[in-house]
Amino acid sequence: MNSNDIRRKDISGYSAGTPHNTAKLGEIAPTVLMPGDPLRAQHIAQTMLSGVHQFNTVRNMFGYTGEYQGKRVSVMGSGMGAPSMGIYSYELYAFYGVQAIIRIGTCGGLVPEVDVGNLVIAMTASTDSNYAHQYKLNGSLSPSADFELLERAVQQARKKSVRFHVGSIFSSDLFSLYSALPADEGWQRWGRMGCKATDMECYALYCNAAWAQRKALTLLTCSDSNISHREMSPEARQNSLDSMIQIALDIA
Repeated sequence: MNSNDIRRKDISGYSAGTPHNTAKLGEIAPTVLMPGDPLRAQHIAQTMLSGVHQFNTVRNMFGYTGEYQGKRVSVMGSGMGAPSMGIYSYELYAFYGVQAIIRIGTCGGLVPEVDVGNLVIAMTASTDSNYAHQYKLNGSLSPSADFELLERAVQQARKKSVRFHVGSIFSSDLFSLYSALPADEGWQRWGRMGCKATDMECYALYCNAAWAQRKALTLLTCSDSNISHREMSPEARQNSLDSMIQIALDIA
């Protein structure tokens, strides 16, 4: 059974939406940008898209479809953590025929070279989550980004002179500031193994994309550094996020 067969099977009975998404079939574009914060999705729709139609308000997880430079594109919040990203991205792939999801979020830097404000493009994700247990694999899965999307993001970052890093990240079920473990037993070990930054959603997204045989990419702006303990100011956060969002829209 190929991915199209799966899609035709899964969306039967969901023409009026799912328990988490009231969009009707055809209301969501083939490519969806997914920030964690639904208010950021609203900001993108209101300031960067034209001809906007809101397709979801369930649980205030706002979703919109509009146009960007003649291309139809959707944007929808994912919420925080693997379970939330897992639900929303799975439904987009399986029930709405979405072909590509680009996560746009923030991250904490785990290595010295990733400075506050830098863009991190996640090639693959490691995790402390049990998310991949559902696939009953005899080993550890390291899901990866779609190479075509990744390559185009790199090209756009270079074109826009955005400082970026490409590599592995660590998707944790724990918000690092609230971890009970000392740093040397937590994030430092992941940094030592080459993970450039930490988020909470990328791993689940990449797993869902692999299972659905669809495309995914994660773009992250470093909002704070575990090395220097610097944090991004509200003004810098807005400017840096807009640069990342612009890259995502250009490759959508």
